[in-house]
Amino acid sequence: MTKQYDVITLFPEMFDAIADSGITRRALDEKAWALKCWNPRDFTSDKHRTVDDRPFGGGPGMVMKAEPLNAAIDAGIQRQKNDGVDKPKVVYLTPQAKPITDEGIRQLCEESGLIFLCGRYEGIDERLIQSRVDIEISIGDYVLSGGELAAMVLIDAMVRLLPGVLNTADSATEDSFSPTRGGLLDHPHYTRPEVWNGLEVPQELMSGNHAGIAKWRKRVAMERTLSRRPDLLEAALKNAVLDQSDLKILSA
Repeated sequence: MTKQYDVITLFPEMFDAIADSGITRRALDEKAWALKCWNPRDFTSDKHRTVDDRPFGGGPGMVMKAEPLNAAIDAGIQRQKNDGVDKPKVVYLTPQAKPITDEGIRQLCEESGLIFLCGRYEGIDERLIQSRVDIEISIGDYVLSGGELAAMVLIDAMVRLLPGVLNTADSATEDSFSPTRGGLLDHPHYTRPEVWNGLEVPQELMSGNHAGIAKWRKRVAMERTLSRRPDLLEAALKNAVLDQSDLKILSA
């Protein structure tokens, strides 16, 4: 079944970046997923197509109004229902949420339909969030100008996990953070030539010994994880994804 993704955004043209390029474009052509953008300005009734207003209580900036966003969400839900999605979930992109992880992306990918709500200005009327949003997601502890880039990040991360999207079936399972990697970072990769700029490909990768190559890759992945993200190594040990015997590889 085609995954259905709708986006509520003041800048629908931004999503041409994922609709017209790369893996996401090919997957869109192959109907692995579908995309529809809704501009809240199209759901206004005044001549200025107003989507924002001053915040109650004062303060800088403007706040996005609930009415046009609510109508846009309704339109997205109806479109998805027409395409067989019974209860699409509304996702609000906000830096106030807990940053999403690989596990969260995989869980989100299980949903048949999602509606991404992209805020702008100082934010969205809280009443709209309370009444219509099912999931709040952040892509990191920093602030963007709007939710569009965050929505594109999520869509790209999910689409590449859909069956048949990547040319090689193992590509997604061998990524950093993948459960099949035990939550470790990926090992480094090399290709021809064997010597570039005075730097050589590690001899272990040239040996033809597949067991030795696998051992080398796991050791280097663990070293890299220990050096760059020791928290991931600690989590893998805590969750019994790795055990103390695996750590002996580090000293091999």
